[in-house]
Amino acid sequence: MTQDPRSLASHPGYMPGFGNDFETEALPNALPQGRNSPQKCNYGLYGEQLSGTAFTAPSHQNERTWCYRIRPSVKHANRFARVDLPYWKSAPLIDPDLISLGQFRWDPIPRTDTPLTWLTGMRTMTTAGDVHTQTGMAAHVYLVTRSMEDAYFYSADSELLVVPQQGRLRFLTELGIIDLTPGEVAILPRGLTYRVEVVDGPARGFVCENYGQKFALPGRGPIGANCMANRRDFKTPVAAFEDREVPSTITVKWGGQFYVSQIGQSPLDVVAWHGNYAPCKYDLNDYCPVGAVLFDHPDPSIFTVLTAPSGVEGTANIDFVLFRERWMVAEDTFRPPWYHRNIMSELMGNIYGQYDAKPQGFVPGGMSLHNMMLPHGPDREAFEGASNEDLAPQKLDNTMSFMFETRFPQHLTPFAAKEAPLQADYVECWADLEKKFDGSPGPK
Repeated sequence: MTQDPRSLASHPGYMPGFGNDFETEALPNALPQGRNSPQKCNYGLYGEQLSGTAFTAPSHQNERTWCYRIRPSVKHANRFARVDLPYWKSAPLIDPDLISLGQFRWDPIPRTDTPLTWLTGMRTMTTAGDVHTQTGMAAHVYLVTRSMEDAYFYSADSELLVVPQQGRLRFLTELGIIDLTPGEVAILPRGLTYRVEVVDGPARGFVCENYGQKFALPGRGPIGANCMANRRDFKTPVAAFEDREVPSTITVKWGGQFYVSQIGQSPLDVVAWHGNYAPCKYDLNDYCPVGAVLFDHPDPSIFTVLTAPSGVEGTANIDFVLFRERWMVAEDTFRPPWYHRNIMSELMGNIYGQYDAKPQGFVPGGMSLHNMMLPHGPDREAFEGASNEDLAPQKLDNTMSFMFETRFPQHLTPFAAKEAPLQADYVECWADLEKKFDGSPGPK
């Protein structure tokens, strides 16, 4: 039996990992009531726990899901052989022949009709930290033109934050199905098995591979309970399963390497599940920005959608930051992002529209990298426009860009430095900034 994914829809709920528990079943009475591991499960199912945290993690942080499946997953992955995915890289990757110290910008990775799946179409741009110590991240661009057929994948190294830019993908996971379109994001937890189908392609987008602690909502502090991203807007899938006995493969990312196992059936055979460790998706149009309503431009951290904590309080392993449509109302204020240097390494991507600090050159599908403690900010056109415009309330419209920022330096991969469409003249965007100092205090 195989359920038709078109009959499925994500149900709303709090984002996994906040103490809430979901339960869903694809067949009536498949989900045990009152106990997790009964002596015998209905329908001849096997009970199995998928743990996303240590067993003894504090109860408010403990994440686990009980799965009731046709076969235990030990039947789905064994006798591994090494497989090479040359464009998917992991940290540490420090090439002595490449210089990552600098300001970089790329045009969109060209779309292609070459057959590329979710695995073969992944292109790593930067790496940071160390996958073996579960710190840091990698930033990727994906190009997908072909669905995975009887082929499945999971990462033991990381959770993946997927940010589509063009095309639509379907993630068929152990715990249900997520359809993903530009303007939405998905989180695929560490250890979750899935395959990816192309619904509308070619598909292109961005991926943040998080080696460290899981993404969570940031603390709002004095902002309080409302605005930014709300827990109820994160969607988890309903149970769906495949009962197909067909030769298949499962690829596992483990320790920065890839391994493949031959299996005789689909591993997406979870008939029912309950727990708080699950994939989810979020519509970025549900994000409510906050900002200054009198004067001054707040730090970009005010636009944080998700954060993956590090061991240093207030300093993230990764922040996922969103710059979307919003009203600009501050008086006597330079409204675009100001010139700055900071300890975070900032990789930006443009989903659609025009970014206010770079009116030219930073196009949809493009990326930029400003590494830690390197100065950056508006080009001359943006500076002059913002310095002289009429500061009436203004709607910044048709814009959606994001940032993957981390406390670690992001190192370029050979693909980013040599094959991706790097804009060699990017740093020239600041070359014509003029000296304006004349010794006069100017207006008060």
